[in-house]
Amino acid sequence: MKLSKTFKIFLINIGVTLAAILASFIVGAFFILLVDVNPITVYWKLFEGIALNPYGLAQTLFKATPLIMTGLGIALGFKANIFNIGAEGQMVVGGFACAWLGFTFAGLPAFLMVPLCILGAFLGGVLWAAVPAILKVKTGAHEVITTIMMNFIALALTNYLVTYFFHLPETVHTQLTSQTAFLPRLDQYISAFKGSPANVTLFLAVALCVAFWWLIWKTPYGYEIRAIGLNPSAAETGGIHIKRTVLMTFLISGGLSGLAATNFIMGYKHYFEEGFSQGVGFMGIAVALVGQNNPFGIIFAALLFGALSHGTLVINALVPKDIIQILQALVILFVISANLLIKKYIARLNEDRS
Repeated sequence: MKLSKTFKIFLINIGVTLAAILASFIVGAFFILLVDVNPITVYWKLFEGIALNPYGLAQTLFKATPLIMTGLGIALGFKANIFNIGAEGQMVVGGFACAWLGFTFAGLPAFLMVPLCILGAFLGGVLWAAVPAILKVKTGAHEVITTIMMNFIALALTNYLVTYFFHLPETVHTQLTSQTAFLPRLDQYISAFKGSPANVTLFLAVALCVAFWWLIWKTPYGYEIRAIGLNPSAAETGGIHIKRTVLMTFLISGGLSGLAATNFIMGYKHYFEEGFSQGVGFMGIAVALVGQNNPFGIIFAALLFGALSHGTLVINALVPKDIIQILQALVILFVISANLLIKKYIARLNEDRS
């Protein structure tokens, strides 16, 4: 049976990406040898502690959940040639809004509180993305610069608000949200996950991946996003309102990043504290790139980086934690390089056929 061109490219992408990840682990083995440890021992310990240990698997799912959401937000921007580097700040503001609603409207029942807090997290991210989005469409200001600056402002602003207005006495975090804003942990349904903070936010993240795919590939708005990403001039000639679509895409991108905070606020600690995001917004950039801006690729990439993040604890008795950071960097470097080679191959294939 003859395979379609699209399916062939899909298979090539998967094969080359897996090969690139394997190559990164092979190169990583040399760094492990430098600390006089057997790489096979380290990699087996990593595999055993994650894939063969239910708690380790649950921890991986917990760490992957916000990465999926920030990865989706950044990928959506990439689709329209928007380089949203502000996912970290958008997640922080979304988290603060989520927690504030959770303890301010504590009397609400769960069926109102849960969607209210989720909506608050989304709108917090939208609000924080609005400034660079408006600057981009109105003045042409480059979003890389403006979103990076907004990250610093988000961290400083929320720290100020918590320190002087909303902190719980003798702590560095806000008061607890109402229990009606809590999201159930997975260990309530899977006893093997006992002790892990993995929670049902995971299912929200997966649902967002499905919604992302439908939005991009099955709606007129998704067609506009893809057209702008491929050729803005041609898209404008074809009647697409560039500024309106870019503004809307930027805002939704920020909202998705804001939603990532629900994993921590509603499913784990149930309060806001400085540093809760732990660089998830920045790591989401790597997730989007490794996942090639594909929602299902993003799930795989988030699980990979979630596993490596938990792996720091699994193998810390064997090698320094810096080894995991090196592995993460190698994965990003190899996969991005492989993607460039794929694009060149596809371009050459198209030229030969024409």
